[in-house]
Amino acid sequence: MNKKTQFQLSLMMFLEFFIWGGWFVSLGTFLGHNLNASAGQSAQAFSTQSWGAIIAPFIIGLIADRYFNAERILGVLHLIGAVLMYQMAGTTDFTAFYPYVLGYMILYMPTLALVNSVAFNQMKDPAKEFSFVRVFGTIGWIIAGVLISRVFHWDSSEGVENGMLKNTFLMTAIASGILGIFSFTLPKTPPKVGKGEKVTLSDVLGLEALKLLKDKNFLMFFISSVLICIPLAFYYQNTHPFLTETGLQNPTEKMAIGQASEVLFMLLLPFFFKRFGFKKTILAGMLAWTVRYLLFAYGDSGELAFMLIIGIALHGICYDFFFVSGQIYTDTKAGEKYKSAAQGLITLATYGVGMLIGFWVAGQITDKYLAADGSHNWENIWIFPAIFAFGVLLFFVIFFKNEKIEYKES
Repeated sequence: MNKKTQFQLSLMMFLEFFIWGGWFVSLGTFLGHNLNASAGQSAQAFSTQSWGAIIAPFIIGLIADRYFNAERILGVLHLIGAVLMYQMAGTTDFTAFYPYVLGYMILYMPTLALVNSVAFNQMKDPAKEFSFVRVFGTIGWIIAGVLISRVFHWDSSEGVENGMLKNTFLMTAIASGILGIFSFTLPKTPPKVGKGEKVTLSDVLGLEALKLLKDKNFLMFFISSVLICIPLAFYYQNTHPFLTETGLQNPTEKMAIGQASEVLFMLLLPFFFKRFGFKKTILAGMLAWTVRYLLFAYGDSGELAFMLIIGIALHGICYDFFFVSGQIYTDTKAGEKYKSAAQGLITLATYGVGMLIGFWVAGQITDKYLAADGSHNWENIWIFPAIFAFGVLLFFVIFFKNEKIEYKES
């Protein structure tokens, strides 16, 4: 891969995740303050990510992989997304906002697979080259948080009260428009499937991989993966409103610490995986969920602010040690024949079904502990996912039998 192509792919990743991080992190606070949305309505808005994840395979499998170059459909989706983002910025109530965010996420979630397709298609050795391109996505997410907090101060107490978070949608609308146009200059990535080839619904949804569920260990892992998405949804939906309400300065920037820790623990994962094995690695990830939410429950923005920062920094362990380890485990169990189908099935089950349930539960729990003055009993709210995550950990300890899984290094 030449330097020009590497630069193009890196910029593509930067913009892709700058866009996501530029509005999704502060969405909960925007909904509560700008649109006066309830926690239940916030759950509906965040659930659009899950609906997007459920619908994405149809767009990729039935359209992108058969009829169009990946870079072209990527461009079209982001250009339409820019228009929807602009519309979201101008809404003043949840009823008007919801159709736009639903439409946007249905279009955005497929682009996560498309940018990977474009990148992999240009690489001779993806195992070695991809990480150096993908890391710019994490940098983009972090830069978005720094701009919101440090440069524009949209998430400051005054900024939130003055409704300035609407500008996050305008910022990402511009970035989406730029990526939309830029996508048409990316290296060509032609359709993978011939127009005459038959693609079944089973192929698109990865249903062939259901055969793997006959393996009891894989079934226990599959159930645990769906269940752990319930406490994960609490993090995405509630953390920014929680940090804002407790008075922690620059909450969007602070949450970017979670993305930085992802990079760090991704580098540590091969060592941990080899040293302790799959089961202990994934248990460490589950335990981190419990510890994180206990830190949130008992920390504050004063002398105990370090507890909130540590809780955010645990995101790398929470995500990498569970989900990335899970992808490695799934890849090993599936073998060549069902590899793609198995990963598709896990994604559909977690980011689709699991997160959909999780956002609904998070909305119900958060509304339950809403005070008359608009504040929340955050201690009780965070205790729920802490206990739930620990329950999933116990389930996994009891029912998942230890087995040796090799970490395939490039």
